[in-house]
Amino acid sequence: MASARAGDGAAFRALTAPYQAELQVHCYRMLGSLQDAEDALQDTMLAAWQGIGAFQERSSLRTWLYRIATNRCLNARRAAGRRRAKEWDVPNVDPPEPSRLGEVVWLQPCPDALLEQAPPGPEARYELSESVSLAFVTALQLLPPRQVAVLVLRDVLGFRATETARMLDTTVDSVNSALARARAALERRRPIGRSPAPGSADEEAIVARFAHAWASADVDALVRLLTDDVFISMPPIPFEYVGREVAGRFCAGIFGAGRRFDLVPTRANGQPAFGAYLRGPDGSSHGTGLYVLTLAGERISAMARFESTVLPWFGLPRTLPSR
Repeated sequence: MASARAGDGAAFRALTAPYQAELQVHCYRMLGSLQDAEDALQDTMLAAWQGIGAFQERSSLRTWLYRIATNRCLNARRAAGRRRAKEWDVPNVDPPEPSRLGEVVWLQPCPDALLEQAPPGPEARYELSESVSLAFVTALQLLPPRQVAVLVLRDVLGFRATETARMLDTTVDSVNSALARARAALERRRPIGRSPAPGSADEEAIVARFAHAWASADVDALVRLLTDDVFISMPPIPFEYVGREVAGRFCAGIFGAGRRFDLVPTRANGQPAFGAYLRGPDGSSHGTGLYVLTLAGERISAMARFESTVLPWFGLPRTLPSR
């Protein structure tokens, strides 16, 4: 610590390195965007480097870093420059009329490899699988910024109310009030039905059936896998579809004109996911997006499609070699 305070950059990096992955996940939860989280993490590390000389160790280094990161994320949430919605970008596919237009067009997926380095605190109310799920992260984006900060610090990371109040420069009463409102709002949006355990035989069976149906363009088999109220989204395109009937028409449009895909499995947000690759006439396949599945019981309750630009985050190539 003394060397870092004296301006030793290597000592500062060694001191803060153990916390960077969990801080990035913290920023991701608050901002819903992996790119924005990386920016917030860099801002946090710069502010910490500039302020380490004045750090008086009244709290732990970890708590001090979380205070900086949380306030950087609050600033980002209040900024006007969040990413804008994009138009439908799939050539030769005419999508159905959307059920509604989504608000969280900046949502991005997060690789499980990063999430595994950020376990929840011992006092957390949420298990890791729920606290990083797409549904949870999306719900956070719809809360007021201060409520998001309080709920994540208290219920995900397990900080005490007094610690949270100091981190946010507010009172314990204010923290408790914001937490009650945030909990009530999230409870109304909490998914119904439990997902199979990650990596379980039940999860693998559902995922295998989906992969086979998608790769063979079997729309009927896909629809049988969906819940009645299945939800399809595709940030940054705002189109959202609700229900099996319109989901079936959406999938049929994707496979129209003989389009066929290869799928490469991965994981995002603690959920099964696939890189999707459109087969070309020369036998090669080029990436068209990443699909993340939300499971409920023995069915798929939600499917999110993200742009192909996210594929490298998951170690997936832009193209696959010829079959």
